[in-house]
Amino acid sequence: MKAGGTSRFVDAAGMVWHVQIMGQGPVILLLHGTGASTHSWRDILPKLADRFTVVAPDLPGHGFTADPPASAQSLPGMASAVADLLRKLGLLPFRGVGHSAGAAVLVRMTVRKMIAPDDIVSFNGAFFQVSGVAGHFFTPLAKAAAATSFMPKLFASMADQKAVERLLKDTGSKIDARGLDLYRRLFANQGHVAGTLRMMAAWDLHWTEQDLRNLTCRLYLVRGAADRTISPHDSDRAARLCPTASVITLANLGHLAHEENPGLAAEIIADPEGYLLRNSN
Repeated sequence: MKAGGTSRFVDAAGMVWHVQIMGQGPVILLLHGTGASTHSWRDILPKLADRFTVVAPDLPGHGFTADPPASAQSLPGMASAVADLLRKLGLLPFRGVGHSAGAAVLVRMTVRKMIAPDDIVSFNGAFFQVSGVAGHFFTPLAKAAAATSFMPKLFASMADQKAVERLLKDTGSKIDARGLDLYRRLFANQGHVAGTLRMMAAWDLHWTEQDLRNLTCRLYLVRGAADRTISPHDSDRAARLCPTASVITLANLGHLAHEENPGLAAEIIADPEGYLLRNSN
């Protein structure tokens, strides 16, 4: 394990991980979504570090974490890999926080007893397969793109400022200039793009409905009302399946709600039940 500031590089589950660890206290695990990295939590980490130990890894193949073995690219494989990382770090999270696909990973880890958090906070959780015509073509397209070295190079070469601005705008979120630049650098990284495509190609959510039914810890489904990536109605669907779920709606925020308003996101993460009670009018 090598450390530098809040960043560490840790060998676990057959790959070298980049992990951000900050603060002291009860452990909170933050998992970003597909195509993102630990930078997604950049403004939230310091807001929580005075009360908690906050752990945020780059998921396999994302950011500065190395390409994973093929077995770690699927949802079950990624859940097992993150659990192995936590064992290597010697950390037991009392709360899991996931954005988009990261929320599905946390639910899988909990149901399979890889971790035992008191609760999970999901920001615009991606729990269900893409439906309709888009769903019919999504996985085959991702598999075709991931199978070639040409497509990651092409996507990375197209990641200029305007292209990234359009992409993020399509999520329904308004990201500041620093966030835009960080995403531009990330999407210009061919290795990151390739890792994202491989994850998308291997992703299968057919068992997530059963996982939600079997979840026994509290689940807080935080949704941005302006999300254009994951339908806000998916939170209602997840809540109907999960007997321990509560829905928190954030007006005027999109898919990257936690980046648009990190202060509000940190408030929810620190005390989701308190936030729910204070805003249950």
